[in-house]
Amino acid sequence: MSIPVPSAEPAKVSICVPTCNRPELIVECIDSCLAQTYGNLEIVIGDDSNDARTAQLLASRYPHELSEERIRYARNEPPLGQARNVASLFERALGDKILLLHDDDLLTTDGVEKLVSLWKLHPRLDAAFGAQYEANHDGAIDVEASARLNAAFRRTKDAEGLQPLPGRTGLVQMFPNNGWMADARLVRRVGYKEQYGACCDFVFGTELCLAAREVFYLHDYVSVYRKTATSISHSTRGTAAAATLSAYAFVRKLKLPPQLEPSRKLALRRLAPIVVSVHARNRQARLGLKIALGHLFAYRYGFSARLYYHLLMLSRAAVNARGRAGIAAGDVVMAETESVVRASAAATVTAVAAAGAAGAVATAAPVAALPGEPGTTIKELVAELTADTTESR
Repeated sequence: MSIPVPSAEPAKVSICVPTCNRPELIVECIDSCLAQTYGNLEIVIGDDSNDARTAQLLASRYPHELSEERIRYARNEPPLGQARNVASLFERALGDKILLLHDDDLLTTDGVEKLVSLWKLHPRLDAAFGAQYEANHDGAIDVEASARLNAAFRRTKDAEGLQPLPGRTGLVQMFPNNGWMADARLVRRVGYKEQYGACCDFVFGTELCLAAREVFYLHDYVSVYRKTATSISHSTRGTAAAATLSAYAFVRKLKLPPQLEPSRKLALRRLAPIVVSVHARNRQARLGLKIALGHLFAYRYGFSARLYYHLLMLSRAAVNARGRAGIAAGDVVMAETESVVRASAAATVTAVAAAGAAGAVATAAPVAALPGEPGTTIKELVAELTADTTESR
């Protein structure tokens, strides 16, 4: 799509960058912001680092930009945690538009200009986003992986333009967790919710899209999504606060108008199987089985090999949990759980074998273990989230 270049800079853009203990990465991030073809912007940084390396590096590398407040840096002592750090950046931002960028990601050179230009075409616009490149830790872009990533999250040429149901854009994770641009007043009104832990990006994106009058998807690359091994924040840890568990609970409880119920179903179709695998790995077989059987639509009502793979995982989880606890009088519930899960797994696997689908079970995509660092949870779950990209209407 051809985007006209504005003759004047109508809005100031605040690029908000939360960071934590990654001085070598944030420098690349900042450089990509300073290289923008759009000039009327500021870079607002909130540093949750537990040492002064980032502050010292920025002071030596960007003295001119810091003195002129093109870069506005603040070190949080004590650290605020991911959600509160981002929320504080939103409050400090002086721009009419806010763009969130994680410290390990980058902007394309004309990314800001492409996004802000959309407001010239659509004055009622509240939020806009584009396609994302995928890159490795060193920043090398993988073009094929980038195409797969955007297709998996429904960022396709056919989807370009104003979204018919803005709320759906957030629910089905079409809206990215960073690299977006939105009206600063709306961003501050929605805010980041600390109680959602590593899921705060998804919750914010969903609530922002639900509150927006208009949301635009531009089918052009505006940012670079980089896979890294370290986290944005260390405020939450462990699988209890894993992003998918929080996202699942959020989507289940969300109050939606009738026209968005199909979008809720699409969101749960992605999330529920991952939640089942998490419970299986945590040896919570009964809970996992309840969710699996309660969301059979997520497994194409038994026509997905993933269901039988997960039932086998749950059966193994029940056996392992029982072995850990030991066989005693208090083990009746566990024994019943094991019995139910194993019976369900046996019945469904038999059905698959009868249908000639046993090979599909053997080749089912493995479910990645959840990493311990919360900031990486979203990125490390991409492979699982993109395992099934088709929609059920």
